[in-house]
Formats: sequence, structure tokens, C-alpha cells
Amino acid sequence: MGTPPFLFANRVFGTHGIDAGKDITWKVFPAGELGLALDKGEVDAVANAEPIGSLLIAEGKVRNIADQIMDEPYNKEYCCEVIANGKWVDANPKRAAAATRALLKGAKWVETNPRTAAILAVEKKYLASTPELNTVALARLRYIPAVRIAEESLHTAAREMKVAKMLSPETDTEALAKRAFMHLDGVTDEWIKSLEVETVAGGQVSPNEDIRLLAALIQKDTGDSCCRRQMFDQPDQEAPNLADPDAPCLSKATIANE
Repeated sequence: MGTPPFLFANRVFGTHGIDAGKDITWKVFPAGELGLALDKGEVDAVANAEPIGSLLIAEGKVRNIADQIMDEPYNKEYCCEVIANGKWVDANPKRAAAATRALLKGAKWVETNPRTAAILAVEKKYLASTPELNTVALARLRYIPAVRIAEESLHTAAREMKVAKMLSPETDTEALAKRAFMHLDGVTDEWIKSLEVETVAGGQVSPNEDIRLLAALIQKDTGDSCCRRQMFDQPDQEAPNLADPDAPCLSKATIANE
């Protein structure tokens, strides 16, 4: 609850006239147990982040209803942000601008070298995954940085969060988004376009190779969903109900008898 997939689902529901607070019953599972929850009929649909969605689709467990990567207008938005304290930015404008430029340069480098970035993230233990699984995830995502689109995305998200009743009816979303976004010296779309990053040999993934990697992962990963959470879930992820992330893995026989 409160995760990016939850927020995205609420926005989509609100846009289509569905009250997510009244019409939807929410349950929380560790990411690696979503397939098991579907198999057992405990849920009818799931909201998740990559690479879980692609794996569930490839396994034939779900159909894609709404996809922030593919569906307009969401595919032009940023799915995640780094947020700085306004007082700190006011007091440290040069540091804030330098940090932002570094992040944008990193994003452009990941867009250019998704395979290398995926391997690096796993080797540095930035997330609990495998190089192959992380490569599948990064190959589907877009990391092209932009200032104008980032600002527009903030306005769009605020309006839709108000429709979804995640913001109060009295909220002035345009004023809120304008106050939340700050332009920094030297951080412009023109600077981003002029920025050159290294192209690492073998660091890219073609669309066809993305599909082959996904298929190979599915054939290779035959463990039970409860055990697979060790690969999918992040160390700090909480599962407040229905599952214990620290529980020992169960045998297939035990799962079948539950």
C-alpha cells in the first residue's frame, strides 16, 4: 500500500470512474508471492512493478490491463522521482543542480547501456535480483531524462490523484504541482540533448533478445513462488498481512494442502 504500483492503479481507476477506496478490496503480498496468490484465487488482479508483471504475463497467469510503460499518457511520464527538501534546495542551489545533473546523466547512461546497468546494480547489491532478471526489467523501461516532461508529469499526476480521491477536493493541483517543481540553473532539456555518455560494448539489449531472456528465465525458474520472493522482494519490503517475508519456504505438498 502506498507503493508506486498502488498509486498508479488508483490513478487509472479514478480516470475510469472507479472508486478505488470503495469498489476495490486491497490485499498486500510480497512481490514474489503474487503468482501464488493468483493461483490460489486469493486475488483477482495484481498491481506490481517490473519485472514481476512481465513474468506473470509470460507464465499465462494474467492479462495486461494498464501498463505505465506502454499506455498513453502514462508512457511519457516518469514512474519514479528523487525528491529534495525545498529548504535545502533554497540554501544549496548549486549542489542541488549538480546532484540533479548527475542523476540525469546517469539516467541517460542507463538508457544507453541497460544490460551493463543491470549487471552493475546486482554486483553492487543495489537490489536483490539476478543480472538476467534485472536485464529483462531495465530493457522494458525508458530512462530518457527530460525537464519539461518531468514538470508536465507532476501536473498530470496531481490532477488524477485528485480525481482518485487521493487528494482532497479542495486541493489546487496546479498550484501544488507548480510549488513542488523547481527549475535549477544548468538543468535544461538543451543541456540533456548535448550530453554525451559512453556506449559500453555489449551493454545493449535488442527487443528480440529481451523476449528470449524472459523466456529463458521462466524455463529456468521452477521454484515455488514463496521461495522466489528471495529474488524478487527488496530487503526492506514489508508484508503486513497474508504472508511473512521471513517465513521458511514451504514444500509443494504443503502449499497444495493449504
